[in-house]
Amino acid sequence: MELWFTEKQTPTFGITAKIRETFVHEKTEFQQLDMIDTEEFGRMLVLDGMVMTTVKDEFVYHEMVAHPALNTHPNPKKVLVVGGGDGGVIREVIKHPDVEKAVLVEIDGKVIEYSKQYLPEIAGKLDDPKVEVLVNDGFMHIHEHKNEYDVIMVDSTEPVGPAAPLFERGFYQGIYEALKEDGIFVAQTDNPWFKADLIQKVNNDVKEIFPIVRVYGANIPTYPSGLWTFTMGSKKHDPLEVDESSIADLDTKYYSPRLHKAAFVLPKFVEDLVK
Repeated sequence: MELWFTEKQTPTFGITAKIRETFVHEKTEFQQLDMIDTEEFGRMLVLDGMVMTTVKDEFVYHEMVAHPALNTHPNPKKVLVVGGGDGGVIREVIKHPDVEKAVLVEIDGKVIEYSKQYLPEIAGKLDDPKVEVLVNDGFMHIHEHKNEYDVIMVDSTEPVGPAAPLFERGFYQGIYEALKEDGIFVAQTDNPWFKADLIQKVNNDVKEIFPIVRVYGANIPTYPSGLWTFTMGSKKHDPLEVDESSIADLDTKYYSPRLHKAAFVLPKFVEDLVK
C-alpha cells in the first residue's frame, strides 16, 4: 500500500509526496508536529499540515533568510532569529565571521528536539558556542530587549496559530525598537500567488516604520506556488547599494554575491504589489 502526504495549500490546491516512513506524529502544546521521510524530498518537518522544511530544498530558504541581511549590514555582531527551531537559519548565520552571538527564540521546544534528532544536517549548529537557544515567545522577547540586536530574522510559519502575532504591525514596531540604530530585519512573507493581500499588508506596515524597505524572492519547490517572498526593513543600509565584490564567498548552494541584488528584481506582478 502506498502512503502519501498532501498539504492543502489552498482549499482547492495542494502538493503531495510519497511517504517512506513516519517518525513523529504528535500534538504539541502549540501545534500538530509531524516528521516524515518522503521519496522525493527526504525527511520533512510538517507543522499543522504545512511543510516547514525538507532535507532536499531547505538550503534555499535558510540561506535567503540569513545572507541578504547579513551582507547588507556592515558589522552584524549580534543576531536574533525568531522561530526557526529547525536550526537552519542559525546554521547560516554563524557562517559569518563578524557574528559573535546568535540568539534563537522558538516557542515550541518540540520543534528543536525533533529537528536535532531527525534533521541533524539542518539543526547541527544549535549547540555551537556562539548560539543561545531560548524556548520562549518571540513576540515577548522582542518587546523585552530594546536596542540590542544588529539583525533580527523572523523565521515563522504561516500567519496562523502561534505565529499569527508575528505578522502584526505592533511586532514590526517592536523589532524596530529592539534593533540598534543601524539595524536590519528580515521576515519571510509568503507567496504572491495565494497570499498577495498578506504581502501588501506587511509591506505597508513595514514602510510606516522603516525608512528602507525591500522585497526579494526565491524559488522553493515545497512551499506554496514555489515562488517565495521575503521583506527586509532597514534603518540605514540599503541592500541594493551593497558592493558585490565585498561579499564573502561563503559555503552556500543558492545564495551568491551575484544573486544578492538579482534576488530583489521581482516579477512585475509582484513588483506592482509592493509599490
